[in-house]
Amino acid sequence: LPEAQLDRFLLKLTIPLPSRQDEIDVLTRHAEGFNPRDLHAAGVRPVAGPADLEAARAAVAKTTISPEITAYVVDICRATRESPSLTLGVSPRGATALLATARAWAWLTGRDYVIPDDVKALALPTLRHRVQLRPEAEMEGVTADSVINAILAHVPVPR
Repeated sequence: LPEAQLDRFLLKLTIPLPSRQDEIDVLTRHAEGFNPRDLHAAGVRPVAGPADLEAARAAVAKTTISPEITAYVVDICRATRESPSLTLGVSPRGATALLATARAWAWLTGRDYVIPDDVKALALPTLRHRVQLRPEAEMEGVTADSVINAILAHVPVPR
């Protein structure tokens, strides 16, 4: 997808391939008639309804973000724009996304305020698809994750 479209996805998760035995188990279930579209038969049950989701959304919106955390997010995103390994850094839309995901993560972990660790926890899935490596960096084995991790290691963490 073009960069402008990738920037509209909130997260990019990387999921490893299953082990050999897990893959055999999946194929065996399919061969025995398992239908992945039949959620009920697969044991998938709702854990939240529309009212629960709306209440969660409202609670996340009330999660406090200090000016220092906002500045930390900006500093991380601006550092991607200055990285010699990247031709494209994180846009302001990406910074907004990182702030939103850190806020949600804080709420999910039981806090009503965001800390730097929330930002760090969501930086890779929120930013990895919003940067573009220089071809020469890619040829040297540099990855988007390694660039973001290096930036997280160098941007001062607010106290």
